[in-house]
Amino acid sequence: MRIAPRRANVRHPWTAIPAALLVTAALASHGPVASAEVQVRTANDGNLVMEDIPPIPGDIAEALRRFQNTRSATLLDWTADGDGLYIATRFAETAQIHRVSRAGGSREQLTWFDEAVGQVVRAPGSDLLAFTMDAGGNEFSQIFLLDPTEGEARMVSDGESRNGGLVFSSDGRQLAFSSTRRDGRANDVWIMPVDDPEAARLLVPADDGTFWGGVEFSPDGRQLLVQRYVSANDSYVYLVDIDSGQKRRLAGRDDALVRNLAAGFHPDGSAIFLLTDENSEFARLASLPLAEGATARLVTSDIDWSVTDFAVNDAGTRAAFVTNEGGISRLYLLDPRSLRYRAVDDLPVGIVTRMRFSPEGRRLALTLNTPRTPSDTFVLELGRGALGAGRLARWTYSEVGGLDTESFIEPELIDYPTFDEVDGAPRRIPAFVYRPQGEGPHPVIIQIHGGPEAQSRPFFSSTFQMWLRELGAAVISPNVRGSSGYGKDYLLLDNGKLREDSVRDIGALLDWIATQEDLDASRVAVFGGSYGGYMVLASAVHYSERLAAAVNIVGISNFVTFLENTESYRRDLRRVEYGDERDPEMRAFLEDISPLNNVDRIDVPMFVVHGQNDPRVPVSEAEQIVAALRERGRPVWYMNALNEGHGYRRKENQDVYQQAVVLFFREFLGP
Repeated sequence: MRIAPRRANVRHPWTAIPAALLVTAALASHGPVASAEVQVRTANDGNLVMEDIPPIPGDIAEALRRFQNTRSATLLDWTADGDGLYIATRFAETAQIHRVSRAGGSREQLTWFDEAVGQVVRAPGSDLLAFTMDAGGNEFSQIFLLDPTEGEARMVSDGESRNGGLVFSSDGRQLAFSSTRRDGRANDVWIMPVDDPEAARLLVPADDGTFWGGVEFSPDGRQLLVQRYVSANDSYVYLVDIDSGQKRRLAGRDDALVRNLAAGFHPDGSAIFLLTDENSEFARLASLPLAEGATARLVTSDIDWSVTDFAVNDAGTRAAFVTNEGGISRLYLLDPRSLRYRAVDDLPVGIVTRMRFSPEGRRLALTLNTPRTPSDTFVLELGRGALGAGRLARWTYSEVGGLDTESFIEPELIDYPTFDEVDGAPRRIPAFVYRPQGEGPHPVIIQIHGGPEAQSRPFFSSTFQMWLRELGAAVISPNVRGSSGYGKDYLLLDNGKLREDSVRDIGALLDWIATQEDLDASRVAVFGGSYGGYMVLASAVHYSERLAAAVNIVGISNFVTFLENTESYRRDLRRVEYGDERDPEMRAFLEDISPLNNVDRIDVPMFVVHGQNDPRVPVSEAEQIVAALRERGRPVWYMNALNEGHGYRRKENQDVYQQAVVLFFREFLGP
């Protein structure tokens, strides 16, 4: 069913709204605007507040129904006996823990919370599960223990701090985790006896503003492999003694930016595996003996792509790793002893996001996502020898709302020239282009990823397919400079005072769109969340005359107010990327480029979406840009979910938000 397009720039007429749902701008914290100018209504028991957003026509809700009822099933771990898998999937409003006993078997729900379950880990040798869960998207996650046979979960954290990074010891008796419980700011490493949570103690204090987190206990349980994360380009690996807290640096340099990510211990405890971009553009797999003075041995020196995931079985006889090759995952099997490896060639083209070996070590479970299938859980049977691979079995078949996903449009990987040069030729920016069926010229939606150190990849997206089919719009997902996946030099190209160079890459994309006969350069929208929301606002500052619509989701409108108001536990981490607002020169630069301070240059219809409890980008970032746009008479829709944080996780909120986005595009992109 195709939604009938409407004429561009024609405002949707308002239906009668009860007076109780009209609020003044002052009450809405949106500046000096007459109350009659702001139309307010709510949905979902009052938790979703919509300002100047017209009621959703029935044809949009009906057309989107199937797209909004797709699901996914991501791997958590094997059951202790190896006969089943724990997965996360959603059957109601939020993702919960389920158990699957066989390939294609039914999903048995184990948790029933209103809030989504976060990280889930299983204690070795038992089915005891530890998981995290926050409240209303505030990201102050608490730790819970769950015995699946009893179905009762109990909280074992303090109920106030932010907790995560759960790691069980090999005997299942201790749990390491990251927490802000000491002072509400530092990301420390703590350790807790599972049978005595009150005896939790501080293991590694983090007083430098960086993030510290446990990765894996040594096989003998006496040491903890710990990650110190400074930025996407700068990270360190330590070995910490459990009893004394004494730590020894294994990888990382003070005189250069090097990315070192701990991957885990060799099962005999004599070495660790890590990912490092030392002397390379890409993060390569290496084996590092723990003997004093030992040097790392590179494993994947002949692969010019980053390794993104690694797993080894309990016996140390098999391992596997995944590379990100231009946005596509490639799976390899590795012999941990000889360090020889080979690719698994018959895996469907897609993205692998999680791997776990079965307890007996002869099967590998993984989550696989393709442009035509949502994330589902698969099991690879392993053949003879460390590098032998057998049949790939699909364990979960997630619902896709009755859609024919074989008809889904797959993206084309292109690159386009931008403003600067590399070796005398224009720098090329990679992008995935989804072209709708039918004759053009088609309107275009540019989807800009967040991070900024993230990467647009060809994931399954019912949202993209919805826009392609129901709006007839092309979708382009660029990986502007600063994106991950293309080497560390590319990742650094937007840092500090280079920030707006990434915005210029969007300008170059607009130039490229104008050269495509099937794309309509007069009907282009920008869409993005978090840092991508900043990019939307910045694109509107610089290119309003070339844009028809803009959707800013949980975006930064002023870097200085963002850095001053983001939660203290992450402030220093963001200063490394964006600059330190306490430095007068950098503060002046950040003020100069912030969209809020250039709002007079924004002249494009804007849709602002936020969550009231967002700890990363505070809701004040949305409120101030909405107020500034309204003061200047700009058309702006505003949606705020009172029970959400940095993005919407509840299906009832997601549904209304997605419908409103389609209405916004239909109205301002036109037929």
